[in-house]
Amino acid sequence: MRELDELDAEIRAHAGCGFEICAGATHIVPGEGSHDADVMFVGEAPGVQEDAQGRPFVGRSGRLLDELLAAAGLARSDVFITNVVKARPPGNRDPRPDEVAHHMPWLERQLTLIAPAVVVTLGRHALAHFAPRRKVTVEHGRPLVANGIRVVPWFHPAAALRNRKLLEALFDDARELPDQLAPPVRSSPSSPRSPSAN
Repeated sequence: MRELDELDAEIRAHAGCGFEICAGATHIVPGEGSHDADVMFVGEAPGVQEDAQGRPFVGRSGRLLDELLAAAGLARSDVFITNVVKARPPGNRDPRPDEVAHHMPWLERQLTLIAPAVVVTLGRHALAHFAPRRKVTVEHGRPLVANGIRVVPWFHPAAALRNRKLLEALFDDARELPDQLAPPVRSSPSSPRSPSAN
């Protein structure tokens, strides 16, 4: 898709905005994957390896994500993987609200261009940008609708690498993802729409 390629080039060439998070990045990381993916994975921000290579989820978390994709019957080439913030925050700190707002238009354009059936949020920070009042500890693996987008919250792979219980929950959620890609069954054409999560 030409528009997505142009957006990718725009993000990679971004400079001179005055934000510390952008100025200090080795690479700004747009994301990668299928341009017509049914599933988009959205994390919080690139880490050290992602900043060095210019690709999302390529460190230990990335290797775990590949395993989770396999458990869901998917590969990287089937999905699109990105982050809310496209540049690594200095010292791996949390992105600041103004930095998130600065980067958010890029994610919104990616969502519009790819139009995934499901967005899988990775971790509490990513979920907060779609459904601020929801908690990943409660909602993980359960589809919800936020501003018209079907969202499935997952724990972040980095957190699961430190906690065996989260790791087990992640694999359980991954195995359920294929069923969640199916459109919801409605009892009749007049059935009410699912309420928004916001």
